[in-house]
Amino acid sequence: MSNQKHLTLSDRNYIEQELNQGSSFKSIANALKKDPSTISKEVKKHRSYVKTSRSFRRYCNICRFWEECRIRGGDNEVTDCTRADYCSSPCRKCWRERPEFFCKSFSPFTCDKPNHPPYVCNSCEHSKNCKLNHYVYFANQSQKEYEKLLVKSRQGINMTPEELEQLNELISPLVLKGQPLSHIFAVHADEIPVCRRTLYNYFDQCVFKARNIDLPRRVRYKKRKKRSEPRLRNIKQVYRNKRTYVDFERFMEAHPDLDVVEMDTVKGSRAAGKCLLTLLFRSCSFMIIILLTDCTQRSVVSAINNLCDTIGIRTFKKYFPVILTDNGSEFKNPWDIEKTEAGTQRTYVFYCDPYVSNQKGRLEKNHEYIRYVIPKGRSMFKYTQEDINLMASHINSTARDSLNGATPFDLAELLLDKKIPILTGQHKVSPDSVMLKPALIEHRD
Repeated sequence: MSNQKHLTLSDRNYIEQELNQGSSFKSIANALKKDPSTISKEVKKHRSYVKTSRSFRRYCNICRFWEECRIRGGDNEVTDCTRADYCSSPCRKCWRERPEFFCKSFSPFTCDKPNHPPYVCNSCEHSKNCKLNHYVYFANQSQKEYEKLLVKSRQGINMTPEELEQLNELISPLVLKGQPLSHIFAVHADEIPVCRRTLYNYFDQCVFKARNIDLPRRVRYKKRKKRSEPRLRNIKQVYRNKRTYVDFERFMEAHPDLDVVEMDTVKGSRAAGKCLLTLLFRSCSFMIIILLTDCTQRSVVSAINNLCDTIGIRTFKKYFPVILTDNGSEFKNPWDIEKTEAGTQRTYVFYCDPYVSNQKGRLEKNHEYIRYVIPKGRSMFKYTQEDINLMASHINSTARDSLNGATPFDLAELLLDKKIPILTGQHKVSPDSVMLKPALIEHRD
């Protein structure tokens, strides 16, 4: 049998052509590699009822005694009518309104062919001159009916009101907390009776308490303008000497077992003030977030020194062997980042190419979760490190499609030292308690 479940327009054209030639359902089915019952159901379901318009004389034509009838004459000349003595109406009108008063000898001819295979009159030799209403199979008309039914069958909600309300009680509270659908499906896949695509359609139809605007990625962002020509800039600074992205690739080829940590900063408002230093482990997407008093080289070096002292120099050298960052002014002091105050080498710093953010795209993608809690343009002056640790805990407890439904915390327990999350002030949050909304840290004012 054919792998296609549905008949196509070309299949229906072939069916119509074979029906016109009087072919059987079995021969048609063999040619299309379908079951004969499929062809039979197709013809019966989509055959067209052709109604013949008749005048009085044509109605006489369908009488079985038409050939030997002697009472037929002109339009008003019927001699064997039960109302002939007192009827003043033309017989054609009489037949249309009260056929029981027509000719006593009238016996209509009947055809039983539509009740038996092939159920249509396509191949009937009398179909052109037949005065009876009959059935005909038209491929184009059948295709239109099929397409209309296909659309109609996929419209609406394929759930009972009780099932829909139960799904709403599960989905809406989690979405209103800022949880993405990827996280919800990773945790409650067994409880959700529909796929993710169907769930998005339900959001479009506004059947839930939560709306599209509550989904973090559902609202489209304003399309950004593309530059006609790439910006050129002299990047031959001293700090990049032997620390370019090409050098990074060569270093990783020579040391493939070393882990890579991506580093960047997230700013609040444009005014100078507090910002966030983010460090993400490529191996597990676990992110450490440190609140800086300002976005300067001194603050970055101080944060790295404090982190190194907190987890220990040995742990730092093991899990932070390579740091990849961008060309921001706050990172242009690689010497103090790479070495401790005593001059001990603790890491190696490399820089991405200018304007190529995808070279550390995993961290850039993770910044979206920060923006769910701290929208762009909002000042960070009122936040403390405890607030930031709470936000990082919820972000690292969010399941990701890129991690096959696991959370960064799950992988960190396997790939990192267990004391790193603890010493950086983070804790694992239960799946249903994850919140990625400003209210997560706003209520702590």
